[in-house]
Amino acid sequence: MVKDITILISEDDHGHFILMKHCLRNAGIDNEIVWLCDGQETLDFLFSHDGQPNLPPVDKYILLLDIRMPKIDGIEILEEIKKNERLDHLPVVIVTSSDNPDNIRRCRNLGCDGYIVKPLDEEAIALIERLAAAA
Repeated sequence: MVKDITILISEDDHGHFILMKHCLRNAGIDNEIVWLCDGQETLDFLFSHDGQPNLPPVDKYILLLDIRMPKIDGIEILEEIKKNERLDHLPVVIVTSSDNPDNIRRCRNLGCDGYIVKPLDEEAIALIERLAAAA
């Protein structure tokens, strides 16, 4: 990628995380990748204990977010991000096995930057690259 962007992958299935990381690497994306293994870990990474955003400038990150995760699901995380004025510009791409039209509509209405049904394909990689270039 052109920019120094860290890719956050919020995915509870380690095998799916490894596959996504492998797809990104095979596409020539050698940016730092951070694995967040469930919804709570994702919120803990994004927010400090006082509820304030914990990230340096959000233009240094892209979040690839699964919907179905233990503790806190991806839609709840997306809601928390988009209602926080310091984090609402964080690019969030839903990467999930769900092609449920209600989930797709809800995520788009909440402001996700993309909705990808697993596995990652060339179109998904192109979307991630476009978001990184625009960040």
